Amino acid sequence: MYRIRPAAERGHADHGWLRTWHSFSFADYHDPAHMGFRSLRVINEDRIAGGGGFPFHPHRDMEIVTYMLAGGLQHRDDLGNGSVVRRGEIQRMSAGRGIVHGEFNPSPDEESHLLQIWIRPDRRGIAPSWEEKAFPDDEKRGRWRPLVAPDGREGALVVQQDALLFASLLERGEELVHDLDAGRGAWLQVASGRVETEAGALGPGDGLAVEGETGFRVSAREDAELLLFDLA
Repeated sequence: MYRIRPAAERGHADHGWLRTWHSFSFADYHDPAHMGFRSLRVINEDRIAGGGGFPFHPHRDMEIVTYMLAGGLQHRDDLGNGSVVRRGEIQRMSAGRGIVHGEFNPSPDEESHLLQIWIRPDRRGIAPSWEEKAFPDDEKRGRWRPLVAPDGREGALVVQQDALLFASLLERGEELVHDLDAGRGAWLQVASGRVETEAGALGPGDGLAVEGETGFRVSAREDAELLLFDLA
């Protein structure tokens, strides 16, 4: 089964300093038909104006991953962590039994463009933690590069769930296959570019849910940046 989630049908809010699109229900956007996919709860595409940001706020029992597309995002939390994550760098925060953090665009004029991802953990009440790592574009070209995995494979950030997150940069005409083990599902998110799949063509912001299949194939109709979730 293949099911396309068109970008144009996502939830959307414009707060001036923040323009955001929600693949799944989030904040004031609620759609019972789109509450998440397996353990994947949130994919928000955020564009934050220069100097804008989220003031300190709490989270609990959620794995939160930030994937930068352009610009930077400054992170600070009550564990004492602080850094600016930029394109090519991935941030993972396990909220666990409770963490308070804030995120701001450190540039006065450059927009921050990112995907914020929430994954439900496999257990509640763990110690909160934070991690950041660089994954250069060259490591993603023409392959599925693991970014997040419960076993930390190939240096991936460790997440508290049986969930794998891969990224790929494809040039026009390149093709990739992803095999799925029995009982697992996949979500493909197009960050940029256009691709062809068994379900049809996908463009920027589109998502594709895959269940009950042994895998799928994706071909780049133009240069593309993709995220792939392989989920129990």
